[in-house]
Amino acid sequence: MTDFFQDLKPLQFDPNGGDLCFRHYNPDEMLMGKRMEDHLRFAVAYWHSFAWPGGDPFGGQTFERPWFGETMELARLKADVAFEMFEILNVPFFCWHDADIRPEGSTFAEGRRNFEEIVEYIQSKMESSETRLLWGTANMFSHRRFMAGAATNPDPDVFAWCAATVKLCIDATHKLGGQNYVLWGGREGYETLLNTDLKRERQQAGRFLQMVVEYKHKIGFDGAILVEPKPQEPSKHQYDYDVATVYGFLKEFGLEDEVKMNIEQGHAILAGHSFEHELALASSLGIFGSIDMNRNDYQSGWDTDQFPNNVPEVALAYYEVLKAGGFSTGGTNFDAKLRRQSLDPVDLIAGHAGAMDICARGFKAAVQMLEDGTLESMRADRYSGWNSPEAQQMLGGDLVSAAERVEAEGIDPVPRSGRQEILENIVNRFV
Repeated sequence: MTDFFQDLKPLQFDPNGGDLCFRHYNPDEMLMGKRMEDHLRFAVAYWHSFAWPGGDPFGGQTFERPWFGETMELARLKADVAFEMFEILNVPFFCWHDADIRPEGSTFAEGRRNFEEIVEYIQSKMESSETRLLWGTANMFSHRRFMAGAATNPDPDVFAWCAATVKLCIDATHKLGGQNYVLWGGREGYETLLNTDLKRERQQAGRFLQMVVEYKHKIGFDGAILVEPKPQEPSKHQYDYDVATVYGFLKEFGLEDEVKMNIEQGHAILAGHSFEHELALASSLGIFGSIDMNRNDYQSGWDTDQFPNNVPEVALAYYEVLKAGGFSTGGTNFDAKLRRQSLDPVDLIAGHAGAMDICARGFKAAVQMLEDGTLESMRADRYSGWNSPEAQQMLGGDLVSAAERVEAEGIDPVPRSGRQEILENIVNRFV
């Protein structure tokens, strides 16, 4: 045991408890025939919780963590603290980038050895822990070698480096029993068209993803391959802007049946959408996989990665998750970080505990809305005219037959209310 969290004990469910307990998240509560823990599938993000130093665009490090540094000894200490936090929170999953868990090394070979050694150490920690790996991924955006992109880089040596890195990370994810592997294009975009070949970069990105899928099948990795849409930040234009953009990309390269989406709330907002819009669209396209649960500060124009605290927003998101059939291999990853003034170990626990409670409250509201059925009944009624034989025949016909029907039947459409305010009031009954 380390002394980082001092005497903090595992949190308990206590509706009337104090600051460090769960007031709403009861992992054993049964909802729609399944335990709440198994519905929500919470995960801790290794990078924000243990690797982020507390900086922002205008200021540097504020956190002082005993494991900060580039040695294997400190990487093991970081893992020790991480698994202590997993136990305190009783979370079923965690997630990592390669750069979060190992020192970089002066060469790829040294970095690989460091990575493989710490993966072995994490595997040993998992043997005495109930926390499993939700997904692994590769950090191909922080180092200066990725300043012009990863798979889309104009330098083929960078492409090769990325291929080697992703192979290493998929191997590690497979070894640790990870249920998904995520790719997100932190710098897969451009800053100016003056030096960019859009067609070439798109082809590179498509072939890279095909290679990932091919390797997944080669090694027998049963987990899902997930792509995380990422608009605007940090590039002027990102190729994986939103769910619709990524789906078009998947279709172009024949990957729509191989790859699903990991959708982040903050990224949805940056793309000009709501979180529930992106979830509903992914579900309708058959590519819904997992979520990153966080929020942005709506007074800022960038991705602030804050813990969720808005029950209505969370409820609407989980409503779409439930309509999609719930999570299979995916889950709720807290891709969220403390504010840079929240320096103490207890802040790390409180941030996650509060987020888990908010998600539990929102999820229970979503369950109640779905079981109540009013929203779905009103939605079905709005489109009920399409159930008629005439409407179905029109869809299978042509413009001429539709035009003839309008005149023959004297069709004169009368607008019907969309009842938005009534629907919003119904949602407010539950949240």
